[in-house]
Order: sequence, then C-alpha cells, then structure tokens
Amino acid sequence: MTDTARQDFYRRIDQHCMTPLWEVLGALVPKQPASPLQAALWRYADVRDHVMEAGRLITAAEAERRVLILENPALRGNSSITQSLYAGLQLIMPGEVAPAHRHSQSALRLVLDGEGAYTAVDGERTTMRHGDFIITPSWTWHDHGNLGDEPVVWLDGLDIPTVRFFDAGFAEHGAQAVQQATRPEGDALARYGNNMLPVDFVQTAAQPTKVFVYPFAKTRESLLGIARGAIDAHFGHKLRYVNPATGASPMPTIGAFAQRLPAGFETLPYRCTDSTIYVCLEGQGSADIGGQSFDFALNDVFVVPSWQTLRLRAGADTILFSFSDRPIQQALGLWREEKLAR
Repeated sequence: MTDTARQDFYRRIDQHCMTPLWEVLGALVPKQPASPLQAALWRYADVRDHVMEAGRLITAAEAERRVLILENPALRGNSSITQSLYAGLQLIMPGEVAPAHRHSQSALRLVLDGEGAYTAVDGERTTMRHGDFIITPSWTWHDHGNLGDEPVVWLDGLDIPTVRFFDAGFAEHGAQAVQQATRPEGDALARYGNNMLPVDFVQTAAQPTKVFVYPFAKTRESLLGIARGAIDAHFGHKLRYVNPATGASPMPTIGAFAQRLPAGFETLPYRCTDSTIYVCLEGQGSADIGGQSFDFALNDVFVVPSWQTLRLRAGADTILFSFSDRPIQQALGLWREEKLAR
C-alpha cells in the first residue's frame, strides 16, 4: 500500500517537474567519487592513418580545425575525454592554414608528429616541435600554419565541457585567416619566461600566463636535472607547469604536468579526484588503471578516471605529459589525493 501510494505521488509531482530527493540522494552525494568514465588508451600507431585520411577528405580551411575527437568510451557523442575536458588529434598539411579565431575556451597543444608548423597567439608565432606544450588562453587570437613539407599532428586539450557546463561560451572569427606578426618569435619567453618580468607588468593568479610555449627541450632538461636527486615512489620525477609570473597554473581551468620514469621503475599506487589525460613523449611502459592494464608507447594517449588507482611501469626511460582540471578543483576546495603503500 505504501509503495503504491508513493509511486502515485511520484507520478503526480512529475507533472510539476519535481522529483523526490530521497530516491537519488546516494548518487548525488556519494561516499566517494564513482566516475562514469572508463579508463581507455588510444594507440597512435593505430589511429595515425585515420588522422591522415581526414587530411585527404577535408581541408583545414573547410574544417576550420581538422580534428578527430578522442571520446571517452563512456561519453560517446559528448565530445569529451573526461567530464570536464576535451581532447583531439589535429592535423595540418604542408601549405595549409587553420584560420584565426578566438573563443572563451582555453586550449593546449602538445606536438606529436612532424615538423614545420607554427602556432600564432595574439600576434606572435612559435615554431612547433615534438613535445612542445603550447597554450592559447581564453579569448586570445590564434591560428596555425604549416610552412614545412610534411604533415604535423598535435594533441588538442580544451576545457570545452567546463565552459559548456556554465553556458559561458563565445567565439569570434578573425578578419584575416593569418594574423599579422606584431612581435618576433621568442618575445614572450624573453619577457616573461626567464625569471624576469617587464618592470610595469602586474598579473593576478587567475589570469593565464603570457608565456604561451613551454619548449620540450627545456622540460626534458629540467626532468633530467632533478633525476640526479631522490626519486618519488608515487610519481618518479614529476614537475608541474606554471605561470612564471605567479606560480599558478598556466591556465585557470587546466593544469599540466611532466614526469620522468627511469627504465624499470614502478610507481606505488596513487589516486586523485582529477580525471587525467596522459601522453607518452619518450619511452614506453604500462599503466595499471583501476585494475586494468594498458601498454603504452610513443605518442599514445590514455585517460585515468577520477579516484581510480594508477600504477605506472617504465619499460625504458620514459617521459609522460599529463593534463587535468586540477586548478578548478583546488580553487573550489574539492581536490583530494591518496598515496597508497601497495
């Protein structure tokens, strides 16, 4: 009788777009994260041909951005690799230009394959080389071009799902496909990236960095430098990218990291609340994610869902790049990690 009365009550309040909290409270306020995401890996050797085929089917000008989106298997059709982040493989062919635009979404580029391309951000170009971490902060003009003689592929990472959640997205196309250079290449690094700043420059922690390229050569140098010291049992040798003017994340919504694992090293299990996307830039190894094992090699991409345990094993000297929504979680007081013994 009680159950029948409740079901009748639920049907009646449904007509007023109401629903009982007590039926869903456990899912809304869980005892610990229960992410719907699936751990997954994209082998670059398997998907590269599809990326190149896209280059034969549509031009960069037609597509505006010729990208194959990496969709989490549990979020198909949602254009998301995690609940808060987007990832895709972008291709630009020799002689092509991906025209200038700007948008509310913050973006990172991680160069995987080929040479000769560039990214321009607010009037300054940077040549794209393997492993370079390049950002286009929110509402900055940016375009890409390929002045070389081979295709260039990079990983895009954006906060599209986050901006979509807030219904806060804007976009604008440039008057010209290619920006006019207003500063020489390397100007931003010289002004903001050498532990010095323009004398009258002031920046808040919430603003994105003026340094928009973090060369892989410098990243690798730093990782090799700290490798002379003690190794962390859970991370190997790991660093985070920062805005050199503030010490905060380069972008308010996306944190980025690099770590080196020497050959034969195995991390202790670790978990955190920020679902994280990893890319192998050197070496090879395996990742145990929530009990599933994935072998990875050069340019492979894999995703670790929130609060799933991660163990990494390096089959050779390995460098991994990763990114997540950690800055947002930390700003809101939500981020949590756990370092396990075994």
